[in-house]
Amino acid sequence: MSTLDTKVVAITGASSGIGEATARELAARGAAVVLGARRTDRLATTVARIRDEGGRAEMLETDVTERGDLEALVALAVDRFGRLDVLVGNAGIARTAPVADLDVDSWDAMIDVNVRGVLHGIAAALPVFRDQGHGHFVTTVSTSGLKIVPTQAVYAGTKNAVRTLLEALRQESTDGTLRTTSISPGFVQTELVDYVEDPELRAQYQDTMATFGISPDAVARAIAFAIEQPGDVEIGDITLRPTRQN
Repeated sequence: MSTLDTKVVAITGASSGIGEATARELAARGAAVVLGARRTDRLATTVARIRDEGGRAEMLETDVTERGDLEALVALAVDRFGRLDVLVGNAGIARTAPVADLDVDSWDAMIDVNVRGVLHGIAAALPVFRDQGHGHFVTTVSTSGLKIVPTQAVYAGTKNAVRTLLEALRQESTDGTLRTTSISPGFVQTELVDYVEDPELRAQYQDTMATFGISPDAVARAIAFAIEQPGDVEIGDITLRPTRQN
């Protein structure tokens, strides 16, 4: 029996990329997965695939900027499977430009999704984790918060805010109830950079990803590794990047 056979995991941003790969990886290892994202057509395809392969999966349209949507996602997990063991906070957006461009709308969007979205997940799941006596927040951050480069100041700032938040939450929760894990991927072959507005910068990122970006499956396996550790073991941070990335 897999060590994940008893786990119930909710995943945000599960319609593509790392979120979708994580859903398939965890379900294949026996976990029940509850998938949230805005693109319900993509979610439905993933859920159908998991079920066809004998896995357990549910889905709910989820916008992480709406606190009620996260509450509903957590409630679905509890109602359908009796509990929630892990919340994988994977939803995120990237907007890259020099700060001097003063693209305040993009700043607000990143703060809403990358920071408030994580906080909404914590607000929804933490009471359940406390009542159960156990729970695990696994959150996707980025190597952009570790190596600061021009045009990514605000994006990196949101990711470092989340990294700080999770560490503080860990220190507030050393009674053995809560585990927190920050996952910091480098270049991964996802749709994240497709939404970069500057066409030159977007083409540069897309070329880099196509040249040496790693598969989302690699990140999914890292997430599975963190989750499957014994309850008294916490993997606080995992950084993974292509071997060719600076």
